[in-house]
Amino acid sequence: MIKDRLEIAFELFDSYNKQDPNKVTWDGEVFAAEYFYAIKLYEWIVKLEPEASEALKLASRSQHIGRWEIPRDAYPMNKAGYLNWRSNLGKYHAQKAGELMEQAGYFTEEIERVRTIITKQQLKADPEVQTIENALCLVFLEYQFADFVLKHDEDKLIRIIQKTWNKMSDPGRQAALQLQYSELGLQMIQKALSV
Repeated sequence: MIKDRLEIAFELFDSYNKQDPNKVTWDGEVFAAEYFYAIKLYEWIVKLEPEASEALKLASRSQHIGRWEIPRDAYPMNKAGYLNWRSNLGKYHAQKAGELMEQAGYFTEEIERVRTIITKQQLKADPEVQTIENALCLVFLEYQFADFVLKHDEDKLIRIIQKTWNKMSDPGRQAALQLQYSELGLQMIQKALSV
């Protein structure tokens, strides 16, 4: 059976992300972190948008590809450093995804569309960019938030939850309200949303 371009691209993305030295343990199984989060982001995209375009599926599977290669501590540990790091990461992910898509047989205009989604251009105006933002927030809330709650003070948590909620559109918020949270996590969400 001949593999189609989407399968080939997914294999290239997954193989790259499996090189992540950072690990995540979920349900007793250990995964390369960015591989795990890419799979979960893709799953959320398909849940939120069952008719998702090929470009959106590709963007979801490569959104943070190679993230470990540009560590946060390579930039100043202040707001300007954080924003610079995030901006450079987005460009890096888009470039890396484009290179692998080209290997899989995609054309320039198809690659450019995926790069637009990955770099989140026209958030709020572009429905596919908004869908990936919703999915990113949901991955955070479902798989990272419980640990996050234990590491930060209440004021920071409330700010982060409010920012996360503001990034999402209604379908993302509705899905977020259906998730299971720790007792403390749920308290923080209720507090953040009632302010």
